[in-house]
Amino acid sequence: MSEGLIDLAWMRLLVEVDRRGSLSAAAEALGLSQPAVSYQIRLLEQRVGFQLLQRLHRGVRFTEEGRRFLAIADRTVADVDGLQRSLRAARRRPTVRLATDYAFSSLWLIPRMHAFRQRHPEIDLQIVATQRLGQHWREDADLAVAFGTAGEFSAQGKLLMPERVVPVCAPALTGSLPRGTVGLIEAGPLIHLEADNLSPWLDWGSYCQGAGLRTDPLDRPGDLRFNTYALVIQAAMGGQGFALGWLGIVDQLLEANLLVAAGRTVSVSDRGYWLVNGSEGDAARLLATWLIDETAGSSHGAD
Repeated sequence: MSEGLIDLAWMRLLVEVDRRGSLSAAAEALGLSQPAVSYQIRLLEQRVGFQLLQRLHRGVRFTEEGRRFLAIADRTVADVDGLQRSLRAARRRPTVRLATDYAFSSLWLIPRMHAFRQRHPEIDLQIVATQRLGQHWREDADLAVAFGTAGEFSAQGKLLMPERVVPVCAPALTGSLPRGTVGLIEAGPLIHLEADNLSPWLDWGSYCQGAGLRTDPLDRPGDLRFNTYALVIQAAMGGQGFALGWLGIVDQLLEANLLVAAGRTVSVSDRGYWLVNGSEGDAARLLATWLIDETAGSSHGAD
């Protein structure tokens, strides 16, 4: 009997007798004595009420009733052994955990995750999504893609996508677009992404400053506000107003014409999404390499 196999008592015993052709050979395979195997067979025959094996001069032969029991035992043992092997294989599969925010995970990573799985089918990928990267994220993840500044991450990370922002809206709104970005902002409604404290990313106020626009887009009646970027983008695609689109994050939506650019692009070169390593494992290195390659392949990736 192979070490660690689940003991199925009489079912495995019948299977081994059929495979080996004799009680003594089955006993040897199962690590039992021949008398112990004979006793178990007799006990089973007593319980079922009929003979399962015919004892021959050399070996044994299953009776018709024994064959019916053997068919059940064969299927059950094969199914349980197969399940055990698959569970053991799954336990040995390397797993890499990536910490990132909701916007990157839902709008950038998930639409592309099949490409990583095709390249590395042996690796299980787990996403740990939060609004902002916590101080102790390494307790839950092997590496992170985090939004922030060079001052926060340049010493320990690589810039994947610098912050480049452009107003976006649903194609249905383009027919009524006013001339110029100022007119767009004044027409509204604007869709805002709220932050708990001071916004670590471009909001409509800082976007207008970066674009050199003399207008105050804050505290306007009729605007929409959400605390997650996925909801901001959903509202924009639904024609609810104008949102700020992070190039790199919304590229596929722009290419699919689910959103259209509707204003001037503003860039912050030392701020954006950073790849931050937390583990030196092989699976983490493979995921990091894939993230770098995938973002570099975008026209909006870091230089």
